[in-house]
Amino acid sequence: MNFRFLTLTVAALMFTTGIASAENFKLSSMDIAEGEKLTEEFVYNGFGCEGQNLSPHLLWENPPEGTKSFAINVYDPDAPTGSGWWHWTLVNIPLEVMELPRNAAAAKAIPETAIQLKNDYGAVSFGGACPPPNEVHRYHFTVYALGVEKLDISPDASNALAGFMINANSLASDTITATYTR
Repeated sequence: MNFRFLTLTVAALMFTTGIASAENFKLSSMDIAEGEKLTEEFVYNGFGCEGQNLSPHLLWENPPEGTKSFAINVYDPDAPTGSGWWHWTLVNIPLEVMELPRNAAAAKAIPETAIQLKNDYGAVSFGGACPPPNEVHRYHFTVYALGVEKLDISPDASNALAGFMINANSLASDTITATYTR
């Protein structure tokens, strides 16, 4: 059998049988939308901001074949720090969990196996948007499909280390970028 024919046949079978691919992995939310401004529910309560500091609803679907766990991070690349601002990092989300409700921590919806890292506000939780006055900032809500069941990091790991480990094991990711200004 011709190798090229076999390769094309396998590719066609994969396409027609619906094997999940990285392009099909999608993040959605009932609370936030691409390019839209965050509401006060998802704004930090402190640092001059007066929000409710709730994490938004997040739903992801169609993880690629080989996915064994998920990770989430929320990052503001526009923060005037030289390194951005980490609002939330959650790793070791088991494969069977593909949705977090609004205010997941208070709803006790964060799986026991998951690790939340300390955000740049200094708390082990979600920390809402709170840019300096008169600045528009972007907030990247990203979910990652990982090829490992667990990342070998401690709960006191830095967000940069978690980001390195997440990216080293990522099979696919999807992002919703919302904005906020005050």
